[in-house]
Amino acid sequence: MKALILSAGQGSRLLPLTVSRPKCLIELSGLSLLEWQLQALAAAGVTEVVVVTGFSMDQVEAEVAKRAPAGLRVRTLYNPFYKLADNLATCWLVRAEMQGPCLILNGDTLIEPEIARRLLAAPDAPITVTIDRKPSYDSDDMKVHTEGSQLQAIGKTLTADVTNGESIGFLRFSAEGAARFVAEIERVMRLPEGVKLWYLSAINGLTQSGCEVRVVSIEGLEWGEVDFHPDVDRARALTAGWVQRWLKG
Repeated sequence: MKALILSAGQGSRLLPLTVSRPKCLIELSGLSLLEWQLQALAAAGVTEVVVVTGFSMDQVEAEVAKRAPAGLRVRTLYNPFYKLADNLATCWLVRAEMQGPCLILNGDTLIEPEIARRLLAAPDAPITVTIDRKPSYDSDDMKVHTEGSQLQAIGKTLTADVTNGESIGFLRFSAEGAARFVAEIERVMRLPEGVKLWYLSAINGLTQSGCEVRVVSIEGLEWGEVDFHPDVDRARALTAGWVQRWLKG
């Protein structure tokens, strides 16, 4: 199984912490955010990872060369348009890597290994989206509306009356699902607004057109998104526990 990690951005909302290093290399309890991701994927049995780089790509390449887990093949691909486009365009740029079953993980999403195991073990479906649930959701959450295990809609602007979960930024594609996703992002990239859209807008479009998109809940498992300065403190507290329970256990 191949995983693509979308790590091209600088993380401008974390300035000055990211003034000279990308968000994916922020230190969290002795490891970078990216290294935590690689460790989790390797522990779950993923064998190949493609890290999409952009800002300070040389630093990311050096990190991969020095710190990739044993037995995990890790490559980097440079996105020269990271300043101009959002992550749907990033997926379009690396669409040749999605020629079969694959995973996509946002570059700012921390996951424990069991989340990857749960996603990999989920029932077969063209596209599977990992979701969590909580009492309420804010404007920055990538909200979802589900019925049973089926995704009905996904987006930050979903209203409270239909929202019953949030995407954590980790997806699985079958070969069929990857092909449909690539076709959709190629279609959307032809639109004037395409370069400014998130790739999950393509997932929403596929859902609305009748493609089967399932969800798998990771409720009770540990994860975090690193977008703002308070997130860094929470991520360091989370990973400090992982050092004891996971890396040293």
